[in-house]
Amino acid sequence: MHFSIPETETRAGDGGAAYVAYNIHVNGVLHCRVRYSQLLGLHEQLRKEYGANVVPAFPPKKIFTLTPAEVEQRREQLEKYMQAVRQDPTLGGSETFNSFLRKAQQETQQIPTEEVVLEVLLSNGQKVKVTILTSDQTEDVLEAVASKLDLPDDLVGYFSLFLVRETKDGAFSFVRKLQEFELPYVSVTSLHNPEFRIILRKSYWDSSYDDDVMEHRVGLNLLYAQTVSDIEHGWILVNKEQHRQLKSLQEKVSKKEVRLPSEQIKEGSFKVTRMRCWRVTSSVPMSNGPSGSSPGKSEVKLELAFEYLMSKDRLQWVTITSPQAIMLSICLQSMVDELMVKKSGGSIRKMFRRRVNGALRRSDSQQAVKSPPLLDSPDASREPMAKLSSKLTSVSLRGISHSSSANDVGANDFHGNYAFEGIGDEDL
Repeated sequence: MHFSIPETETRAGDGGAAYVAYNIHVNGVLHCRVRYSQLLGLHEQLRKEYGANVVPAFPPKKIFTLTPAEVEQRREQLEKYMQAVRQDPTLGGSETFNSFLRKAQQETQQIPTEEVVLEVLLSNGQKVKVTILTSDQTEDVLEAVASKLDLPDDLVGYFSLFLVRETKDGAFSFVRKLQEFELPYVSVTSLHNPEFRIILRKSYWDSSYDDDVMEHRVGLNLLYAQTVSDIEHGWILVNKEQHRQLKSLQEKVSKKEVRLPSEQIKEGSFKVTRMRCWRVTSSVPMSNGPSGSSPGKSEVKLELAFEYLMSKDRLQWVTITSPQAIMLSICLQSMVDELMVKKSGGSIRKMFRRRVNGALRRSDSQQAVKSPPLLDSPDASREPMAKLSSKLTSVSLRGISHSSSANDVGANDFHGNYAFEGIGDEDL
C-alpha cells in the first residue's frame, strides 16, 4: 500500500478556530483527514507500546502559528513518518496503527456506527447480503460473508474482499484488496458511485492450494465460479480446444476438472523467483512553456521497474509503464510473501479473531515467518536490498522532460525479493 499526504486543508474546529488538516491518501485515494495532534497521539501510543528505538522520529511541535512554508515542511515530514511506520512490519501491522486509521476513516466520512446491510458479489454475479456494523473492519465482514456461505473457518484465510469497479458491460476492474486498516462499508460508500462494489475472491497465487479449498463443497463452488468467470472475461486466455473442454466439463458439472489451464496463451511471462528487486516510480513531464506561465495539467506516468535474471550472472532491468504499477508491485509483494511462507513450511491461512467472553483473541493457526537478513547485492556498486517485509511505501515524484529509463532508478526504494533464485543458464 502506498501512503501519502499530498495536500493539506485549513478547516474550522468546534470552537471556530482554524486548524490545518492533513489528508492521508492510500494508493492515491483519500482515506482520512487528521490533525497534527491526532498523529502525535498515535506516535506517543506507539512509543509507549514498542519503545522509542523502534518508532521513527516525529516532527516536533511548534510554539507559534506555522507559516505556509512550515506547513509544507511538516506535511512532508508527516508523510515520511506515516510511510516509515507502515513500512515497519511490527508497527505497520499493529492493532494500534490499524485501529487509528479505521477510526480516522469513519470520522472523516462522518458515518455513524449503526447496523447496515452490505452487498458482496461473488464471481458468478450472485449477491450475498450480510448484516454488519458500519464500523466493522475487513476481517469482520469477510467472516460474515463466509458464515453466510457456510464456508468453513479453516478455509476463510484463502479468500479476501476486493474493491472493484463495475463497467456497463458487466466486467470489473480491480481497485485494490481491502486491508485491515479500513472499514469496507465506509470505503465503498464514501466513493459515492454505485459502480464501485465489493467482491469475494481467492487471495492466493499458488494453484496447488486449490486442492485444499476444493475439499469442501462451498470452496469448490467458489473456485469453480471464479475460474469460469475469469475465462469469460478474458483474464485467463484459453485456445479453442481448451474452451471446448471447458464447455464439456460445465455440461457434465465436473467442477473439480475446471482448473486453470496448464498451458495458457501468453504474450510474455516472467518468473517471480528471477526478479531480484523492483521499484515503482512516477514521473511528470515538465512544462516547456515560458517561465511564469501557468503549467497545463499533466498526467502522472507510473512505472514498475524490476531487475531480472536473464541468464547466469546477467541481470537486466525491465520497465513496465502502466497506471496499475502500484497494484503490480503489491501483487509482486504478495507473491513473494506467499512463496516465503511456503518455503518455511508455514500456512497462508489467516489468524482469525475470536470473541471469548467479549474479548478478541487470535488463534495460532498461522506460523510466523522470520524475515531473512538483508540481501547481498550481486553488484558491489549497489546498495543492499530493503527487507522483504517492507511494503510499497515510497513512490518518488520526479520532474522529467522525457521518459526515464530503468537505469536511473535509485537504490533507496528497492523491494528486495527473498524468493530470488540465482540459478544457471541450463535452468533459464
